[in-house]
Amino acid sequence: MKKDVNTMRISSVIGLYFSPTGTTRTLVTAAAEQAAQTLGVPCRLISLNTPAERETEFHFSADTLVIVGAPTYAGRLPNKISPDLRRILHGSGSPAVALVTYGNRAYENALAELFRVLTDGGMKPAAGAVCVCQHSIARALAVGRPNEEDCAEVRRFAAEVAERIQADEIVLSPAVPGDADSSYYVPTGTSGKPAKFLKSAPQTDPEKCDGCGRCAALCPMGSISSKDPSVVSGICIKCQACILGCPRGAKFFDDEQFLSHARMLEQKFAGIHKENEFYL
Repeated sequence: MKKDVNTMRISSVIGLYFSPTGTTRTLVTAAAEQAAQTLGVPCRLISLNTPAERETEFHFSADTLVIVGAPTYAGRLPNKISPDLRRILHGSGSPAVALVTYGNRAYENALAELFRVLTDGGMKPAAGAVCVCQHSIARALAVGRPNEEDCAEVRRFAAEVAERIQADEIVLSPAVPGDADSSYYVPTGTSGKPAKFLKSAPQTDPEKCDGCGRCAALCPMGSISSKDPSVVSGICIKCQACILGCPRGAKFFDDEQFLSHARMLEQKFAGIHKENEFYL
């Protein structure tokens, strides 16, 4: 672990996030704004939620502190999103912070994988954070998180990272748990057997849907038709953006194996308080 992160003064902080339901965005925003405030530099926030937003390639200079956030899906980064992160995020020795979130089950290898993505993109991971957020599928897990205390923790972490960079005391690529090459977690149902719901997709209640198209705009895969929101023609990553974002509660899942997995998570992990973790 080297201490040779840029001696150049940081001139800006950029926070980027893939956050279909908004919780990862909340934490990346807190971290980026606090780091920028500590360093006395401008802050910019960038959403990578939609296919259109992931078309642009970003090239960060060595005097930019980059904070990248993503949720954990089955113990790793979302498998349909991580290739996009690799394709669009590029640095020239830019110091970077990896922030992953998870829904109170386990983050397993997600942080190690995000470190690998940043390193392969030419950035220098200087710190990592793992934060608990309300589960997108099993809503009884980590209810209300991130809360004010979680955000305050993240701000203190970001301030410390910024201060260490200013003092040229940051350690590059700190050791983080996990294996970036590990396989994905296999979801199970209440029976303990694997729950197979890869092809399941959200359904639409025609009595509630008014065709506003919000679900189509929110879908990170662009799979929901804007003309007919009941049509899901592409991949569904089960992110729940359409479910939680529908103002009329018209979207839902009815796949029994999917619902069994959600019930299993709530049976095993609801009521457990997990702490955020920080690596410097």
